Amino acid sequence: MSTATFTVTGMTCGHCVSSVEEEVSEIVGVREVKVELATGRLTVSAEGDVDAAAVEAAVTAAGCALAR
Repeated sequence: MSTATFTVTGMTCGHCVSSVEEEVSEIVGVREVKVELATGRLTVSAEGDVDAAAVEAAVTAAGCALAR
């Protein structure tokens, strides 16, 4: 199992957090998703390696973006 941390931009409320969590949790292999609104921190735990491109696509689908 591996864990990766990302910074999400564009989240302004609890609904944004829920949307990001929902989209990222749908990625195949993802076991746990935690999002902190105040810091923008997104922590993803997966069975294998965390697919950063899939995480970015999921965050974008939720209406937010990953910080670069």
